[in-house]
Amino acid sequence: MADAKTYLNVPYAEKDAAKALGARWDAAVKKWYVPANKDVALFAKWQVEFGLGQLPNGEAKNSKADSVGGGTTRSSDKNFVAYDGDEPPWD
Repeated sequence: MADAKTYLNVPYAEKDAAKALGARWDAAVKKWYVPANKDVALFAKWQVEFGLGQLPNGEAKNSKADSVGGGTTRSSDKNFVAYDGDEPPWD
């Protein structure tokens, strides 16, 4: 069984420094992580602690309301219809 990835909070300006130390990019969650063969202590300045029920991208699982981390905002208007992107909203 593969070890869980240790995800990092690397700002874009510091991505090259993290990569030089051996960090890898996880395109699925759009986060840098420490491979199992690397010492996690090298990446201490970028380490993030994920709480129980929290995804690596900072969003909570089964979020029902507004997300502070840039997630989805729900409308309080009962007649609001969200734009799904399939058709232009003006037709």
